[in-house]
Amino acid sequence: MSLSGGCAESVMMPGMVIDMEEARLQTIAQVRAFLDGATEIAFRVAKAERYPFIERVLTRFGSASQGRIGKGVLLRYLVRITGLSRQQVTRLVRRYRQEGTLSTRHGPPQHGFRRRFTATDVALLADMDALHSTVSGPATKKLMERAFLVFKDARFERLAGISVSHLYNLRGRTQYQRTRRHWTKTRPTGVPIGQRRAPQPNGRPGYIRIDSVHQGDQDGMKGVYHINAVDRVTQFQLVATCEKISEASLLPIIRQLLEGFPFVILGFHADNGSEYINYQVATLLEKLRIEFTKSRPRHSNDNALAESKNGAVVRKHLGYAHIPQPFATQVNAFCANHLNPYVNFHRPCFFPETITDAKGKERKRYHYRDMKTPYEKLKSIPDVRQYLKLGITVEQLDAQAARMSDTEAALALNHARTTLFQSISAISRKRA
Repeated sequence: MSLSGGCAESVMMPGMVIDMEEARLQTIAQVRAFLDGATEIAFRVAKAERYPFIERVLTRFGSASQGRIGKGVLLRYLVRITGLSRQQVTRLVRRYRQEGTLSTRHGPPQHGFRRRFTATDVALLADMDALHSTVSGPATKKLMERAFLVFKDARFERLAGISVSHLYNLRGRTQYQRTRRHWTKTRPTGVPIGQRRAPQPNGRPGYIRIDSVHQGDQDGMKGVYHINAVDRVTQFQLVATCEKISEASLLPIIRQLLEGFPFVILGFHADNGSEYINYQVATLLEKLRIEFTKSRPRHSNDNALAESKNGAVVRKHLGYAHIPQPFATQVNAFCANHLNPYVNFHRPCFFPETITDAKGKERKRYHYRDMKTPYEKLKSIPDVRQYLKLGITVEQLDAQAARMSDTEAALALNHARTTLFQSISAISRKRA
């Protein structure tokens, strides 16, 4: 935009700069016409030129002699061209009328504040903090007051009257930082235990899910703990029982479970319980070269298989009633000799077929034809022998599966369970 005649003024718009011969505007009527015709155009004077521009406009139009309407038009014009707020332009106009100029006031003051606290005071504060191991600001202020008022140390005369906020300001000075020697303790580095992700067996046995089941409290006495480990692919399951979930009780049980599976254990997945997420368990798994994973936040299904087996197997066969901790050894023997063989060789399970729908969501279908015992599922894996532990053969496992029928195994399990609980009940009554 250009107005012929006069000096050119550089004005800015978003993305462009426009040279405008602003001095062509000589009357209030011309300014009003300009404003009315440029309603949709946002002109801006360069930031460094705002004050000189305002001064020139006010001088040219004799703003002091303008009436109320003229002053209002000039005010609108200056706001439009400078981009400043109406309040700020009003203050600048008032300053121009009082001082006759609008020179910028940048730069340091002619008479700066004299520092109340000297370099000596800062060094003294640093020494005080070093001596008392940098206590809080109020405590440090009190120490310096006592040094001057109680112990008559004249060096602290000025520091005795320091405010707490100013004390912290002195601590932030470069001189203080250079004077003071900081000795920091070595902080331990947190090492994450286990990888937070869902394991991917890809059809291979050996990726177990593990969870704990507490057998009730009674009169403030805790019961035994069942440790339930289930293979992700075959649903081969081992249950073991320990007195407590402390390191001394739990680690031997975990070793027992890992050794009890007929195939090589490749992965160990737990929820975020502290009984598993600790350095002792991590060290054990590291020695055995077993991948350690744990459930992700807000992914409750990461350990869903073990949790479902807690109800379907552990609670179904061991119930909810309190079992005192001293009976952990007997219950563990029952699990090893009766419960685990029955579950793995004689109890059929559904094995879902995973189907991905048109939206990419995985859905599971359960077909009767796919129902097998965990051992039958293990045998159905191609080249299953490569996954078995050294010294364990398919023939040995077949013999174990054929040792009893499903009915005979169930009868033996029920009889052993009845005997176990009768023994626990009789001994508990005698102790009571």
